[in-house]
Amino acid sequence: MDKIKVVEFLQNGVSIFGEWFSSLGARAAAKVSTALYRLQQGNFSNVKSVGQGVSEYKIDFGPGYRIYLGGEGNTSVILLGEVLRRRKAGT
Repeated sequence: MDKIKVVEFLQNGVSIFGEWFSSLGARAAAKVSTALYRLQQGNFSNVKSVGQGVSEYKIDFGPGYRIYLGGEGNTSVILLGEVLRRRKAGT
């Protein structure tokens, strides 16, 4: 497996992903860090295309953490991260 260079997308010098990551609790940050390490190692088993050259890495923890990325070749650019709130059945 080839190693991947993972970089953050900056908008006006600010990392939207970095701001999101900084807001996470310790356990969630550890899960996201593990996901980033797996990406760097070339492990894309939890990554699915969502279209327009953007892919989604689903982290099976908590309410539904996601990392969105794009890129070409051996470089992946982290666009943003988010938490999806799961709805309870019947609501």
